[in-house]
Amino acid sequence: MAMKKVIPSNNAKLQSTKEPPTSRKYTLFNIWIVSLALKLLLMVGYHSTDFDVHRNWLAITSKLPISQWYTENTSQWTLDYPPFFAFFEWVLSQFVPPVVARDGCLDIVEKGQYGLPTVYFQRVTVILSEVVLFVALQWIIDTSSTHALRRRMYVATASLALSPGLMLIDHIHFQYNGMMYGVLLLCLNSARLERYLLCGFWFAVLLCFKHIYLYLAPAVFVFLLRAYCLKFKWSKKLNFVANVVCIVQWKNALKLAGVVTSVFAVAFLPFYNTLPQLLSRLFPFSRGLTHAYWAPNMWALYSFFDRVLIQIYKRIPVSRFLLKRVFQFDASLLSHDELLKTSTRGIVGNIEFFILPQITPKLTFLLTLFYQVMALIPLFLQPTYRRFIGAMTLCGYASFLFGWHVHEKAILLVIFPLTLIVSRDKRLLPAYNLLVACGYGSLFPLIFTCNEWLVKVLYTLLWYIIFYFNFRKVSRVPKKTSGSMIDRVLNGYILVFIFVVSFTSIIDLLSNKFSMLKRFEFLNLMIYSVYCGIGVISSWNTFSWLYFVDDEIWTEGE
Repeated sequence: MAMKKVIPSNNAKLQSTKEPPTSRKYTLFNIWIVSLALKLLLMVGYHSTDFDVHRNWLAITSKLPISQWYTENTSQWTLDYPPFFAFFEWVLSQFVPPVVARDGCLDIVEKGQYGLPTVYFQRVTVILSEVVLFVALQWIIDTSSTHALRRRMYVATASLALSPGLMLIDHIHFQYNGMMYGVLLLCLNSARLERYLLCGFWFAVLLCFKHIYLYLAPAVFVFLLRAYCLKFKWSKKLNFVANVVCIVQWKNALKLAGVVTSVFAVAFLPFYNTLPQLLSRLFPFSRGLTHAYWAPNMWALYSFFDRVLIQIYKRIPVSRFLLKRVFQFDASLLSHDELLKTSTRGIVGNIEFFILPQITPKLTFLLTLFYQVMALIPLFLQPTYRRFIGAMTLCGYASFLFGWHVHEKAILLVIFPLTLIVSRDKRLLPAYNLLVACGYGSLFPLIFTCNEWLVKVLYTLLWYIIFYFNFRKVSRVPKKTSGSMIDRVLNGYILVFIFVVSFTSIIDLLSNKFSMLKRFEFLNLMIYSVYCGIGVISSWNTFSWLYFVDDEIWTEGE
């Protein structure tokens, strides 16, 4: 008997391409439990002066009327965050237990006097506020369309949930960044789902919590303008000028403007009587080019190069004529040793360069604007979600590398957006690996106590190893693969960084026993800033090349 050939129907073919009915559900609950246990163990550890900053803000918002929040200056830690964060501190102050209040938590004093009850209370508020972050991360996973995409997003979101940066800055150093990065992720996922009004709402809320996110605002503005408010039509006429017609979608534009304006009105209208004082607190332009600890950016390398030239001038007499001719500097300043020492420590005031030309706020603004505009042009032409994340990442890079008085903690503004798309293509992994290694590693000097040394180094190293292999496992392999030599060079650079960390750690330990080493207290900070600065700049160059040259990465699709 002849066998009848069975031809599968179209329905059978469609059914075979669907996901299996028992598709795995990815949840971050277990990760949240693990991270919670570690954060509870860190509650009695080191905390920086930022702890007293937030304690003072609790006291101000609790004890004083709203009209005095941005004028009170008993302590040097005056309230200098936007209104929503002030309201957030007020809400927290309403839950301060009596035992914590008696401990000095709500005292408006020049310098806070508090004990463990206050420490426990404020540590718990940071942990609870991070619920926003975990909700946002879980939403990203749950709204991913396919099983493969959910798998990749699970790795990405898990890496952010366990971020060494948040662990060091929020749960040891002490801040509330986790909550605000949660709001940022709500904005980004709204953009991915094409819910543009919600995207604008969350970003407006974010700016009213912390104005450092203005670094990313140009990318959000251009994306919403192009994707939601403008529509382009192409006709079949031969004349190119007549081919493109731009139509303003006024209804969408008015709705978006209404949402954003309403958020800012709710935030700032209660302070209309003290608005000038509020703005002067938010934008203290009197601060110097670099922070007390040089952020690993262009100006760290610029400052380092200035120090090198000073030593060349002082120790090699033959070089003096050439240096004077090239840089036209005042050589008499180099005879003031105390002035040189003060400058090398990077105080918050105006930093003076002795040989290289001075850097002005206008120059940093123009450099930042130039590189941001370059990133926004492709976004305007191709307003896809991935192009949006790429442009936002480059805006974060530009602000971090060229901005005025940049904090080292601002590197998270680059890491968080890039993490969401790094698994899209394996060609993005070298730039990402270099960024997170140098970015998180540059935060180590913030935690300088011996008790937390093992936590910061081992935790970050373990995190890097785990997610290095997991991202390689889930990332999509491009049709054209190249750059294996670049991968080896970058991996070698990261391995050398382990020796840099070991060397600086030994110096820190020995400085407690040998007073001579305390003369070089700025050496470790300079090593971190310069080495990590080279890494971050290299990461920026690598990512920029892929952003501007390789269109395949930025097209829509899984």
